[in-house]
Amino acid sequence: MGENFHDSHGITLNSNAPHSATLGADIRALRKARGLTLTEIAARLDRSVGWLSQVERDLSDPSISDLREIASCLGVPMSMLFAHSAVPADEQGYVVRASSRRPMGSGDEGLIEELLSPDLTDDFEMVHSTFQPKSRMQTPAARPTQEVGYMVSGRLDLTIGDSRFTVGPGDSFRIRNQPYQWANPYDEPAVAVWVIAPPVY
Repeated sequence: MGENFHDSHGITLNSNAPHSATLGADIRALRKARGLTLTEIAARLDRSVGWLSQVERDLSDPSISDLREIASCLGVPMSMLFAHSAVPADEQGYVVRASSRRPMGSGDEGLIEELLSPDLTDDFEMVHSTFQPKSRMQTPAARPTQEVGYMVSGRLDLTIGDSRFTVGPGDSFRIRNQPYQWANPYDEPAVAVWVIAPPVY
């Protein structure tokens, strides 16, 4: 199985990177979590179903341009697909070192998120979230998930459905397919660990 990435000019990048083994599984998990078929994604990419199936099974290596388009189709930042770090073979799929967490999202609203799960192939994902001081989610969101958050440090104001809460260190909360919104109007970052099912990033 090849493990090289090629840019649009055919230049090899990250030769023999050990992360390629989980790239296809992550793409498949994200596609399925969004209820999309191979045919739908392949059509959006203007690629064959066979090629995409090979990518998902780590039998074909997507180019950088392909990864960008796949990320766009799946609604995730490209870093989610491309930021697999080199992991010792005996740790791959089991351990995520603090220095090797994959960043998620844009961070635009003051939320910095990192994937704690080794990959996206489980029925859930774990996420480390840091809410910067004086930040807030601008628009309420709802997604078809069940989520539990545990506050590690700081305080966070939450609106879940019609209810409002302030949570702090040691507190936990649950969101079940409900509109929610967060704010950190305080002077220190708030840090939470989330379990989200099914994976959405």
